[in-house]
Order: sequence, then C-alpha cells, then structure tokens
Amino acid sequence: MISRPVPPADATESPLPARPRLIATDLDGTLLRDDKTVSDRTVAALAAAEAAGITVFFVTGRPLRWMDVVRDHVHGHGLAICGNGAVVVDLHTSTPVEVRPLPRTVALDVVRELRAAAPGTSFAVEFTDGITYEPEYPRFPLDPGTLVAPAEKLLAADGLAEGRDDGTTAPVAKLLAHHHDLTPDGFLTLARTIAGDRATFTRSSPSALIEVSGFGVSKASTLALCCAERGISADEVVAFGDMPNDLEMLTWAGTSYAMGNAHPDVLAAASARTVTNEEDGVAVVIEEIIARHG
Repeated sequence: MISRPVPPADATESPLPARPRLIATDLDGTLLRDDKTVSDRTVAALAAAEAAGITVFFVTGRPLRWMDVVRDHVHGHGLAICGNGAVVVDLHTSTPVEVRPLPRTVALDVVRELRAAAPGTSFAVEFTDGITYEPEYPRFPLDPGTLVAPAEKLLAADGLAEGRDDGTTAPVAKLLAHHHDLTPDGFLTLARTIAGDRATFTRSSPSALIEVSGFGVSKASTLALCCAERGISADEVVAFGDMPNDLEMLTWAGTSYAMGNAHPDVLAAASARTVTNEEDGVAVVIEEIIARHG
C-alpha cells in the first residue's frame, strides 16, 4: 500500500448523501490498523452509527475464520461479506448464509492457463470451510496446517483431495495465484487478459497474489444484492476501501472514500479521501455523519 497523507475529511467539502442508510467498509488497510486491531475510536464510531439507525457491513477478502477481529462489532444484523463477495456470513452463528462459488471447472481452466502464461505460478484453493495449498505456495500464518497437493488434485470433483471421507465437496470461494517475480499489477493484468471473460480477478496484497472469484462476483455485486434485500439504494451507501479489490464497491456506492494509504487506482476512483487506517480514517467520516444527522 502507498502511504500519502491527506487532510481529514472536511464537512464543508464532503460528498456525503443527505441521509446515509448503510456504511460498507473493507477491513485490512481500511478499518483495521496495521497491527490488525480495531481502535477504541473506531469501535465507538461503529456503535454510534448503529445507534443512529445506519447499518454497518464489513466487506472483506477475508474468509469467515479470520473474522474474529470484528465479530463483536457487527451488531444487530450479524452479517458480513467475505471472500470478495463469495460468501455472506452470519458472524453471530459463524455460518455462511449465501455462497456465490467459483465453479471448479473454471478454476481448473484458470490454473492451466496461468501455468502456461506465467511459469512459476503457484496456487491455493479457498473453500467455504478452509484453505488448501500447492507445495510452492507461501502459506498464510493464520492457516499453516492444511492439505498440500497440486491444484488439479485440490480441485478434484470427488472432494477426496480435501481430506473428506464421504465424497462430498465444499464450494470453492476463491482461487489464489501467486508469482514470485511478476509485479502485482502486471500479474493481475495478465490474468484478466487470458481469462477475464470466465472469472473475476482482483488483488488486495502488496505482493503478486491474485484472487479469483466466480464471474461477476465481487464485493460490489454481493453488497448490491444485500442492499436490494433491505430496500437500500446505492445512493444511500457510503463505502470505504484501499486496494483494487475495493474498486467495484467504491464506484457502485453513491459516496466512497479512499483511505490516505490507498492504492493509486483507488485514490483516483473514490469520490473522496479520508486519512489513513492508522489515523482511524473510517471513524473520522462516521463521526462527521453522526454530527450531521445524529
């Protein structure tokens, strides 16, 4: 992420809607500080928004099992959007309530084509109930002990490669592709060029790590579905983000804020900027919303 200081949000120049009904916020690099905690100021701001009748949705690339950091702050509705839009989860019960999977056949096609176009690519497969890795893929510290095998086996239709003894299969939430040598944006562009008509490609890491979801699945498209169920229009949504996987959400929402530490594409796309995640940029704007509308 690129850090560039910006002034705090100014109520006289803010593009906030007349009465926001929903706040949608990314987590890493946005709501969370760099040490992966939620500051006391942000906790208070989230509670104040809910008390004012403004729904807060966490919209993240994280899987359900990495959501403990915000579980206590989801409030009444209990829902969050995980896996870049692949899974809507109830954090009160720790269960998925809706899944928009990546078809295994599509995932296998992407694996074959990326291997051919970018030799040295390694893969991990994020299922709705856990992650599996190829031997060369750099494992996440939070998930060190899962099954390791070639992606073709991990994506086998019988599900036995996932260590299941009943032949059933869990849905694929997303495919992860990593390359040691390519630039992050260059790798993303390559992947979209060769298979962007069959899957959704994005990234949220400072390394060359691509996240692959089902075609049309994104933070924005799943958030739009959740809002439609509640009778909330895009114009009534205020969204926050910092990385390319937030772009669709930021351009869909009626009002959007790039964090001061955001990727250049995010800074260019959002309708406004706030200060960095280390400076509680989301809380700064929520406090302005509460001050305006109570």
